Amino acid sequence: MKRIASLLLVAIFGGAIALGAYVLFVENAKPVFTSTGNEMPVFQTSNHTATSPGSGVNEADFTYAAEKTVNAVVHVKNMTISSEPSSLLDFFYGSGGRQVPQIGTGSGVIISSDGYIVTNNHVIAKASELKVTLNNNKTYDAELIGSDPNTDIALIKIDTDNTLPYLAFGDSDNTKVGEWVLAVGNPFNLTSTVTAGIVSAKARALSGADQSFIQTDAAVNPGNSGGALVNTNGDLIGINTAITSQTGSYVGYSFAVPSNIAKKVVGDILEFGNVQKGLLGITAPGLKTPYAIEKGINEIEGVYIDGIEEGSGAADAKLMRGDIIKQVDDIKVRKFADLTGYLSTKRPGDIVAVSIERDGDLLEVPVTLKKIQQVELPVMGLEVRNLSENDKKVYKTDKGVKVIGVPETYREYDLEGKVILEVNGETIDDIQEARFLFGRISRNGKTLFTIINKDGERMRYIFQ
Repeated sequence: MKRIASLLLVAIFGGAIALGAYVLFVENAKPVFTSTGNEMPVFQTSNHTATSPGSGVNEADFTYAAEKTVNAVVHVKNMTISSEPSSLLDFFYGSGGRQVPQIGTGSGVIISSDGYIVTNNHVIAKASELKVTLNNNKTYDAELIGSDPNTDIALIKIDTDNTLPYLAFGDSDNTKVGEWVLAVGNPFNLTSTVTAGIVSAKARALSGADQSFIQTDAAVNPGNSGGALVNTNGDLIGINTAITSQTGSYVGYSFAVPSNIAKKVVGDILEFGNVQKGLLGITAPGLKTPYAIEKGINEIEGVYIDGIEEGSGAADAKLMRGDIIKQVDDIKVRKFADLTGYLSTKRPGDIVAVSIERDGDLLEVPVTLKKIQQVELPVMGLEVRNLSENDKKVYKTDKGVKVIGVPETYREYDLEGKVILEVNGETIDDIQEARFLFGRISRNGKTLFTIINKDGERMRYIFQ
């Protein structure tokens, strides 16, 4: 019993000593912090300084551009007359029928204080009557000055004694991907509608269109065609033209003709009555074709020259098959649409500096652009080109145009390789005159051709 009591006292005494030591040496001890430097470490997560909302930095204000633009964008109404069969006889033989008026709508942009308006060709195509309604609800009759189906640009004019608000063309080459833009037009007849987005891409090529477009995600719908695409300064940088959609309405992307192309087309129409297109004179293989894949052309940044057209500016400048075009003037060329988009702003006779890569060396070659040498004729769809000096010797004529492409409908007549001299008794000098004369022939009437072959034999064809 005494033994147990002594052990308990020893245990109690030992616990008291341990508790006292903890309080004295541990509980009252102050922590000590050390640092190896004078500043906290900093981890950079962005190249740009963040700004707080309301600071005005990196915040887009669209009000100035919208106010400047809405009064210069107009509503365009196009009345066309179409024939509908009123009997089985009309349906099978195309005789008679009733005349049915149809109305289409779109947008346009006033580009001068005296009433010149740029719009899309497809907005005014086949119009028997054009009317323009301004943002103040005043309506005017409009006159078609000229149009270009290739770029889908048309120029119309209204007459008024008032000075009209207008937009000046900006420089679309200076537009940057990611830049804020506004689309202004009349979708679904909702006048003066403004939508905002960014430039999604430049020099975008679309199937079936031999030019490049500005791609944007600003909402564009039917009725916006011909309307304005402006930057935040209110500068006109494009004419809204198309959308990609399986429904016919906006699903995310829209496309505008760059202002530099539209400005050049308008200038040509006013000065010459038609578009003067400068021709470089090269051919380039289509991407993703077996030929392009085999040659590794898909992996090239630039435009691979696969052929040189006879008598072209490229031929005169000694460009060669296998050269790769890297730049034209100050415009970088990464794909074919970069090249065609820039050349669409040029005229015959203009000189451009073409930078090419040849056998690993970078060369700069001045090239004088020439007139376009071939066209597809309206109504019949024949593809023709101007006569070369060699053609004139072979066919013994300096008049006419050479047929180089024939649609399936006319293949049986063996027209390819022959020269068309006359249409309905009128002499053809070049492709421009051929396009004009073919544009006047009737689909339902008779057309008389005078044609010559390489043997000098003249033949007459009657097409109905």
